[in-house]
Amino acid sequence: MDWAERVLPSIIQETLKSVVAQYNASQLITQREMVSKDIMRTLTRRAALFNVVLDDVSITQLSFGREYTTAVEAKQVAQQDAERAKYVVERAEQEKRQYIVRAQGEAQSAILIGQAIQNNPAYIALKKVEAAREIATTIANSSNKVYLNANSLLLNVKDIDPTKKT
Repeated sequence: MDWAERVLPSIIQETLKSVVAQYNASQLITQREMVSKDIMRTLTRRAALFNVVLDDVSITQLSFGREYTTAVEAKQVAQQDAERAKYVVERAEQEKRQYIVRAQGEAQSAILIGQAIQNNPAYIALKKVEAAREIATTIANSSNKVYLNANSLLLNVKDIDPTKKT
C-alpha cells in the first residue's frame, strides 16, 4: 500500500480541519506555534493508528480565502476611518475649548479695561500715546513719503489732558 499517496493526505486533511476549526482566523496567525503543536500532536496520534511515525510537522503556508482577505481589509479601512473621525472630533472640541477660553479672556480684558477707564482717566491718554507711537513707528519705517493730518491719526499727544475724562 502506498502510504504517502493514500493514507497521509486524508489524515492530514482531517487533522487540519479539526484543529483549525478550534481557532479563529486571527489566532491562526498570532498563535501559529500553538496551532502547529496541536496539529503535530493530533497528526502524530492519527498516523500512529496506521503504523506511521512522523518526525516533524510544520506549517509552511497559511492563506485565507479571497472573501476573508477582503473583509479584513475592509475592517482595517473602517477602523482607520473611525480613528480619523475620532481625531477630527477631538480636534474640533479642542478648538471649541480654545475659542471659549479666548472669548472669556477677551471678556475679562474688556471688563478690566472698563474698570481702568472708570478708575483712572489717564488710562485713555496712555492708550492714545501708545497708538500714536505705533502709528509713528509704522510711518517712520515706511519707505514711502507720507503727509498726514496729525489730529486724525491721534498724533496730537501734546493736547492730551490725563485729568480730563473723555
